[in-house]
Amino acid sequence: MAIQQIIVVNGPEAGRGFVINQGLSIGRGVENDLSLADHSVSRRHAVIRSEHGMAVIYDMGAANGVIVNGRRVDKQALKPGDEIGLGKTLLRFEESATRLETEATSTGIIVEPDLTQTVISASSVHDISASFLSAPETARGQDLAKARERLAAVYRANQVISRERNLNKLLEQIVEQVFSLVTVHNCAILLRDEKTGAISISYARSSSKKDDIVISSTIVERAVENSEAIITSNALDDTRFDGAKSIILHNISSAMCAPLMYLNEVLGAIYVDVRGLINVFKNEDLELLVALAGPAAIAIKNVSYVNQLDRFYRDTLVVLANAIELRDHYTAGHIWRVTNFAIEMARELGWDEERVKMVEMGGVLHDIGKISVDNAILSKSGMLTSEEYEKIKLHPERGAWLMRDSFMLKPLIPYCLYHHERYDGTGYPFGLDGAAIPAEGRLIAVADAFDALTSNRPYHDALPIEEAVKRIVASRGKHFDPKCVDALVRCYHDRRLDHIFQEYMKNQKSIICPFCSTFIRIPEKDDQTFQCPVCRRKIKLHRDSKGYSGELAV
Repeated sequence: MAIQQIIVVNGPEAGRGFVINQGLSIGRGVENDLSLADHSVSRRHAVIRSEHGMAVIYDMGAANGVIVNGRRVDKQALKPGDEIGLGKTLLRFEESATRLETEATSTGIIVEPDLTQTVISASSVHDISASFLSAPETARGQDLAKARERLAAVYRANQVISRERNLNKLLEQIVEQVFSLVTVHNCAILLRDEKTGAISISYARSSSKKDDIVISSTIVERAVENSEAIITSNALDDTRFDGAKSIILHNISSAMCAPLMYLNEVLGAIYVDVRGLINVFKNEDLELLVALAGPAAIAIKNVSYVNQLDRFYRDTLVVLANAIELRDHYTAGHIWRVTNFAIEMARELGWDEERVKMVEMGGVLHDIGKISVDNAILSKSGMLTSEEYEKIKLHPERGAWLMRDSFMLKPLIPYCLYHHERYDGTGYPFGLDGAAIPAEGRLIAVADAFDALTSNRPYHDALPIEEAVKRIVASRGKHFDPKCVDALVRCYHDRRLDHIFQEYMKNQKSIICPFCSTFIRIPEKDDQTFQCPVCRRKIKLHRDSKGYSGELAV
């Protein structure tokens, strides 16, 4: 597979490359994979996703839009060389065909300044680490000072990378530390895909803003296949890499490669090279690279574990949310729209990314109390009676009760318990007012009401979005926190809500399975028979003036 990369053409980040992998978020906010210091760029401006081997860019409702080769687009498949304008920043999409598939066994180091191969066995790797951490008894004062300096440099690098929990930012930090420790022209980190086992570039950087970043696949393959750290001082003449095209074409004269080892598992490799100069690297340079590769591998594995736990946690929340959606036909998609509205508003309010993550999880569970509401009430097609309304008003407290004993869910209770409180004290369940209502409840209250106004319900048709915004503004300071209302309005005018409606609007993009009530994204073609992913029943899609509907196919 090709390696797809975004190159920053101008601005403070000019010359840097960002590998897309499964996706790359771009914007002014620091939470993005590519954060741009450009005030004409929206906080979350665009996302590039890998779809069927192609890189596709999406406008996330940015005020200044996404410009590809001079034309504004909402969605566009990218081709190599395409120029992308985001505000005043220019990016370029590039693609290269480097991908490795390897297996790894034992570990060791090969040091070959004179082209005589020397292999140090696995047990000796620890000796090398020990020699790096200590100095010979007969060492001179100058040597001791140099050893202390190198040790301190690796220690500082370790401190930097051990704090990072975002994989893309971690890889960026590792490469940054490599450049600070060793003089190199190019550096790349290659990681193994968990599913396919293939090794591919995950992050790369060059000291030259003009030259493309090209690694020697031959050197990397050798290092990863044999779990060996390699140094070559004259790759052009090195018989181990005889005839390697990448070495010859790109004038790779000196290169090093250290595997990223976690216990006995090869996670990938760190590769560095220098173009056009021979005998640049010495044994101590390889020692530095290996010394950094150890803690780097641990940090990468820790991030992987954190991400797995996070995915498991989020998947569990999604299952709970889907259970709620299945019981309430008339609000299909409501949870996801409210969650996304709240996320955009929270970012506009300046909430940090850790807090935004809580908004995402709290938004998903804000209506979990509806699990305890009678089906007859949830599925009623007409207005509720006074008694039925009193019963449904219990769902915030019931949801909080469900979450109260969970250590992980307890912080999310305010999103559920207070989202029906009103700023003037007329809400429920406690009749709180103003700042007495937790901020989480005030945030969800606006997002929840906005979705209710813009969705079809048994008792009213959906309002046009602009009219719904006016209704929310009319209740500013009455039902809703003025700051939250203002944040929603700014998000609307910045077009940061557009993609939420495009993805989740019930009558435009999805239907309810007539058999099992699963919320299903509609296929691209109308009047088509397709299969429900849950109950496997065949459904016939219909479209009329009111939107889409489905019926069981005979």
